[in-house]
Amino acid sequence: MSETGAEPRPPSRALPDPATASNVRYDPSLEELRELAEHEETTTEFGSPSYVSDVRSRSSDRTKNAVDHAFGERDHQLVETAVEATESRELLCVDRLMGRHPEATFCCRLYVPVEHARIAFAWASLFEPSDGREPDLQTVQLPDHDETAIRILPDEGLTAVLGSDYTGEAKKSFLRLFMYRIKQRGGLGLHAGSKRVRVRDADGDLRDVGQLFMGLSATGKSTLTAHGCWLEDEEGATMLQDDVCALLPDGTVPGSEGKGLFIKTIGLDEDEQPALYEAATDESAILENVAVDDDGTVDFDEPRYTSNARAIVQRDELSSAADEIDLDRVDQIFFITRNPLMPPVSKLSTAQAAAAFMLGESIETSAGDPSRAGESIRVVGTNPFIVGPEGEEGNLFQDLIDELGVDCYLLNTGYLGDDAKDVGVTESVTILTETARGTVEWTDDDTTGLTIPESVPGIDVEDYYVPDYVDDYESALAELRRERRDYLEGFDELRTEILESVY
Repeated sequence: MSETGAEPRPPSRALPDPATASNVRYDPSLEELRELAEHEETTTEFGSPSYVSDVRSRSSDRTKNAVDHAFGERDHQLVETAVEATESRELLCVDRLMGRHPEATFCCRLYVPVEHARIAFAWASLFEPSDGREPDLQTVQLPDHDETAIRILPDEGLTAVLGSDYTGEAKKSFLRLFMYRIKQRGGLGLHAGSKRVRVRDADGDLRDVGQLFMGLSATGKSTLTAHGCWLEDEEGATMLQDDVCALLPDGTVPGSEGKGLFIKTIGLDEDEQPALYEAATDESAILENVAVDDDGTVDFDEPRYTSNARAIVQRDELSSAADEIDLDRVDQIFFITRNPLMPPVSKLSTAQAAAAFMLGESIETSAGDPSRAGESIRVVGTNPFIVGPEGEEGNLFQDLIDELGVDCYLLNTGYLGDDAKDVGVTESVTILTETARGTVEWTDDDTTGLTIPESVPGIDVEDYYVPDYVDDYESALAELRRERRDYLEGFDELRTEILESVY
C-alpha cells in the first residue's frame, strides 16, 4: 500500500501516455526513424541502411521472468528503473500490431531513447501499424544502462530491456509474451515457420498441405520455410511465417509478424536461397552486424562482427511469401534436428512427436549463446522463450496434434555419422515436397527403431541409411536413448506415455 492507502499502480500502468507526454515522440514514420538513426548508418551498395550494435545476440543468461524465476526485490527494482526512466528521458514510442487473427492479435508498444532510433526503426519494420487500440504488451529498452538485464512481468505484459542495444531483444520481448497469451487461451505458441504447399498427389489431384517447421536459429528453419520447392505451373509453395506462430485448438495457425522477417545472413547463398537473397539485397532491407565496407560493399559470408549477422527483409520483397500470414490448417509438422544419429527423415507417432517436442535437439547458435555455438543442446519446443512449466507444454502439444490428426516428422538437416554424409538443402526440400504429395513409402526399421522412408522419388534412400555411417551404431543409439530418457525424466509434469516413447 502507498502512504495514502491506495494500491500502487502496476509498472505497466505507470508508463507515460505517449500521445500527451512532452518527452515522447509518438509513432514517427519509418522515414523519420531512419533519419533519426542516420548517425549510425552505413548505406549499402543496394541503398539499404546497415548498422552495427554493441550487443550482438540475446542476453539469455541475464533474462528472468516473474512466472518461472524467483523474482526478488532487486528484479522488481530493475523494472522500476526502466519505468522511471520514461518520465524524463527523450524517448521514441512506436505502436505495432502483432498478428492478424481475431484470437491472436496484440498491440505492442516499444519505448526506446531517441539516440537509439535504429532499434525502433528495425523493430517497427517487422510489424504492421496499429489501429489506435490500447497496448496489450509493452517494452522499455534502455541500451545505455550500466547493467545488462532483461526482466519480464508476463501477466502485466511488460518487459524491461536494460543494457542491450540488440534489436532481437525488442523483437523477442513481444513474441515471448505472444506465445504466453496464446497458451492462456488454450492454444500453444510455437517457435516455428509455416508454409502452404500446393502439389499434385499420387493420384494427380491438386491439394494444399499446411506445414510447420520447428527448429532453433541456423538449423535451416527459415531456408525451408521460405523455399519455393522448385514447384511450377499449378503447383507452388508459399511462406506464411518464419519465426513464431500459434497453434489453436481448431487447427488454425495464426502468424505473428505481418511485415518483415529477421533472418540470419551468414552464408546467405543466392543459388540455394534465392528468395531470401533477393529480399536481403533489396533497398528495403535493414542490415544489422553484417560486414559492410565504408563504400557500401556487402559481404554476407564474412563474420566481421558476429556470426549472428542479421537482416530485416520485407515480406513484399520475398517472392515466396504469401499475402496472408495465417495458415488455415496444419497437416504436417517437421522437427528440425542436426543429430548425426538420426536419418534424413522419420515419421513419428503422436507420443514420439511430443517427445521430439520436449527434446528439442539442435545445436547452439550465435543467436542464443555465442560462447557455446556449435555444441549439441536441447531446448523444449526448440523454443527458448517458453513462459510457464515446460512439461505442460509437451502434454498440450500431444493433445493438440492428436485431436487434429497432424502428421509429425523428424528432419535431419545436418550430417549422418561423423560428418560422413551431408543432408543438403536439395535432399531436404525433396523430402518435404514428396511428403506433401504423399508419395513417400514408409517402413518400420528394426535397427533404428524408427519409421523411415523405403523410397522417396528423386532420392536414392539407400545412400542415406544412417547406420552405414556410424561405427557400432546400436551402442551409440542406446546411449543416446539413455541420455534422452534421463533428460525427459527431469520434467515432473510430463506424461509417462511421452517419456516411454523416447526413440
